[in-house]
Amino acid sequence: MGRITTITPKVLTQRLRQLERDGLIVRTYHPEVPPRVEYEISELGRSLASLFAHLAEWAAANLDQVDRARRDYDDASAH
Repeated sequence: MGRITTITPKVLTQRLRQLERDGLIVRTYHPEVPPRVEYEISELGRSLASLFAHLAEWAAANLDQVDRARRDYDDASAH
């Protein structure tokens, strides 16, 4: 599967704000010089841990099939 190799600060901020809005992370602002912000997973976010564990297991078990499907699709789309 693909990995995110780069993300712009703008996109990262948008995603973090959405996760905060959804209650999945907690943002703590520290009024220091320079200012510092910390993010941590919330209790609601932690409740998703078993779901993500199952998703990771599925991904590991099916990675070869997903890669093959992508290659087949890309090859067919190239023609």
